[in-house]
Amino acid sequence: MKRITVLVLALILPALAAAQSPKIGVIDVERVVSESSAGKESFLKLKRIQEKKVEEAKAYEKNILDIQKQLEEQKFILSEQKMKELQKKFEDSQITYKRFKDDTERELKEVRDEELKKLEDKIFPIINQTGKEMGFALLFNKFNSGLVYADDASDITDEILKRFNSQVNLPAPKTSK
Repeated sequence: MKRITVLVLALILPALAAAQSPKIGVIDVERVVSESSAGKESFLKLKRIQEKKVEEAKAYEKNILDIQKQLEEQKFILSEQKMKELQKKFEDSQITYKRFKDDTERELKEVRDEELKKLEDKIFPIINQTGKEMGFALLFNKFNSGLVYADDASDITDEILKRFNSQVNLPAPKTSK
C-alpha cells in the first residue's frame, strides 16, 4: 500500500509543479515595425520607390493618351497602312504599360519583403533576449497568433520598441518633399 501511495505521489507531484501558470506575454510586432526608427526608414525607402514608379507610370499613361489622341485626330487623314501602324503602336504601348505595372508590383513586393526580413532579423533576437530576461515562458505576436484577448499588463511592446530603437541606432528618417 505504501508503494502505491509513493508511486502516485511521484506521478502527481511533477504534474502539480508543472501546473503552475507560465508567464505569458504579447508583443504587437507590427507596431514595433511601424514605430521604430528602422521601420520608419524601411517604409520611407519603399515610399520613395513607389513615388518614382508613379512618375514612370504617368509617362507611360501620357504616351498612351497621346497615341490615342493621335488616332482620333488623324483617323480620316492617315492611310490605312499608317492607321494600322499607329494602332499597333497604341496596342504595344498598352502591353508595355501593363508589363511595367506587373514588374513594378513584383519589385515593390520584393523590396517590402526584403525590408521586413531585415527588420525581423533585428527584432527577433531582441524579443528573445527580452523574453528570457523578463522570465516569459511564452510570447505571442499580439494580432497574428489567433489571440483574442490579452491583458495590457502582459503586453511588452513598449519595452521591445525601446530596446530595438536603442540597439539599432538609426537617425530619424527624413521626410520626403
